[in-house]
Amino acid sequence: MKALKTLNQYFLRYKWRLIIGIFSIIAARFFAVTVVKLVGKSVDVIKKYCAIEITYAQFIDDLQYYLLLLLGAVFLSGLFTFSMRQLIIVVSRYIEADLKDDIYAQYQRLSLGFYKKNRTGDLMNRISEDVGKVRMYVGPAIMYMLTALVLFATVIPYMYTDAPSLTLYTLIPLPILSLAIYRLSREIHKRSTIVQEYLSKLTTYTQESFSGISVIKAYTLEGNTQQGFTSLSDESKNKNLDLVKVQAFFFPLMIGLIGASNLLVIYIGGNQYIEGKIEIKTLVEFIIFVNMLTWPVATVGWVTSIIKAAEASQIRINEFLKIEPEIQNTTEAVTPIEGHITFDNVTFTYDDTNITALKNVSFSIQKGKTLAIIGRTGSGKSTILELIGRLYDVNSGEIRVDNTSISKLNLNNLRKAIGYVPQDAFLFSDSIKENIKFGAPNATDEEVIAYAKAAVVHENIIDFKDGYDTILGERGITLSGGQKQRVSIARALINKPKLILLDDCLSAVDTETEEQILESLNQINADTTTIIVSHRISSAKNADQIIILNEGEITQQGTHNQLIKEEGYYKELYLKQLDEKEM
Repeated sequence: MKALKTLNQYFLRYKWRLIIGIFSIIAARFFAVTVVKLVGKSVDVIKKYCAIEITYAQFIDDLQYYLLLLLGAVFLSGLFTFSMRQLIIVVSRYIEADLKDDIYAQYQRLSLGFYKKNRTGDLMNRISEDVGKVRMYVGPAIMYMLTALVLFATVIPYMYTDAPSLTLYTLIPLPILSLAIYRLSREIHKRSTIVQEYLSKLTTYTQESFSGISVIKAYTLEGNTQQGFTSLSDESKNKNLDLVKVQAFFFPLMIGLIGASNLLVIYIGGNQYIEGKIEIKTLVEFIIFVNMLTWPVATVGWVTSIIKAAEASQIRINEFLKIEPEIQNTTEAVTPIEGHITFDNVTFTYDDTNITALKNVSFSIQKGKTLAIIGRTGSGKSTILELIGRLYDVNSGEIRVDNTSISKLNLNNLRKAIGYVPQDAFLFSDSIKENIKFGAPNATDEEVIAYAKAAVVHENIIDFKDGYDTILGERGITLSGGQKQRVSIARALINKPKLILLDDCLSAVDTETEEQILESLNQINADTTTIIVSHRISSAKNADQIIILNEGEITQQGTHNQLIKEEGYYKELYLKQLDEKEM
């Protein structure tokens, strides 16, 4: 249970609720035992009346007295049982929420490289299924274990004091029940895990099918997709049936062993009563105690299985919680960003692929100027933007922002100063307005419209039935590729960044719209440093500086007018695109 020690911090956070919950368990079990004793006393009163040892009036008075005490004990036992569940089970929900918050916060802290090495489904499973299993430990498992311990500590000594030999016979089936439930619970856990795996497969399959429905329809693959789903669904059904077959033994087994215990009590206890070794009230009390003890004994096996599952899940959770982000914020001091960027012999290799994306890259761009980066696919263009946002740290060389090493800047200040527009624009399943405001949550509707106009997407938005309140589908599927890119540009601009990084985000718009967007950028961001990654000469020609990358190295550098006079990739691309335009 070493892995579960991580949860101690949460127990301490809610220690008073747990302490009161433990007190409620003790009180509830105390009054539950008191109920049984009062039943025994009531039976004793009836026996005395039947033996004509007391008068009818005395019988009625005594019986009413014990019945009133019985009702009070039942009420208090129920009240404390309710309190116990409200405290301990509710605390387990609080701990579940806190643990999910901490895991999600850790996910937010972890660097981009982490997400390239781990699958989204696995990350989601740890924050949902694994946390759910841990909650079963911090709630039901602890509550039932404490209940069982308190009950054993109060009931068994009382039973043994009254009838030692009958107590031993009574307890014989209970360890057998506990062991059987443990083995059964372990098998249920094993089969439940398989069921969860197939549920994940089904979920993933259907999600991918819905996301790629346009491709499925375009290639008329509905039949194949249906066949694949049916196959998975049938396998999932069979695994669920395997689980249900084992679960079907749980309650019959428990009821059977409870019945065996009751038969032992009645048979052996009955003989002892006939022999005059015990009183009738003792026999009645033992029957009630056996039924009272059965469920706590059964939970020993069940709880053991829960703890094993929780430990396995907590180990998986701890693996991520213990990971230190590769990118650390090295200062809490405020470091304002102006926008002067320098790359000084920067070399960078991706850990996951071992590809060296940049080799001794050096350039400098002044505040308020525009840099365009052009090159073939895989030449390292996007890597430069990722390094400026400090999504990765360089292997060698240095990046400076405003003549300060990027690693010495406040990471939050740096990233808040950046407006980044990726090539594959990601939009959330929310309204267009909220997607634009994502860059500045407190922005007004007027600002949203102004920046939508700057991104040349306002006219498209107002043509929609609900305008800016139009709800987008998953990943912005409602919009065309060009519209998604322009909404992303508006989202980047509304934050009034000091650095604008455009990663080939104009590839899906026509050249006329592209000209309008670039002109808007020049007008509203006169003091903003802009870096444009593109495959189009039209996007780069008005930049103050252009660099050409090839296999991670700068092969050409200069202005548009300079580069079209040099033999090289830029001139070839310019002439090729010029011919395409004329055609």
